[in-house]
Amino acid sequence: MTTIKTILCVDDDKDDLLMLREAINKIGTTYHIIEAFDGQHALDLLQQMQHTGMLPCLIVLDINMPRMDGKQTLVALQKDPALAAIPVVLFSTSYSLMDQRFSSARNVRLFVKPFDQQTLVEIAAQIVNHCKA
Repeated sequence: MTTIKTILCVDDDKDDLLMLREAINKIGTTYHIIEAFDGQHALDLLQQMQHTGMLPCLIVLDINMPRMDGKQTLVALQKDPALAAIPVVLFSTSYSLMDQRFSSARNVRLFVKPFDQQTLVEIAAQIVNHCKA
């Protein structure tokens, strides 16, 4: 019996969440996608998931979000021993050198959101490869 892996996608843009969900569904492997609309929402969900023992295999974080952005969220995740073990990728429209340096310093991969669906599916396949077993 195989267990369906869970991915937490954190982005304030509902259209981006929908497009990423569709791209992940096209890959061929089934994932349970949970959505959060900012970093604080994600941390709240992760706390609830921790109590059930059902943490995600991967967290996909947008950088630019209200209330708590992706950088602040990543720092909080990496400070929590239980959550620090979950792989994280940044998925943003940002081409900023500062964001690239931040992701390198935090040892996470930064993927830039593409403009077309086919490229998004290709990137989604790379993203899910970060999902821990």
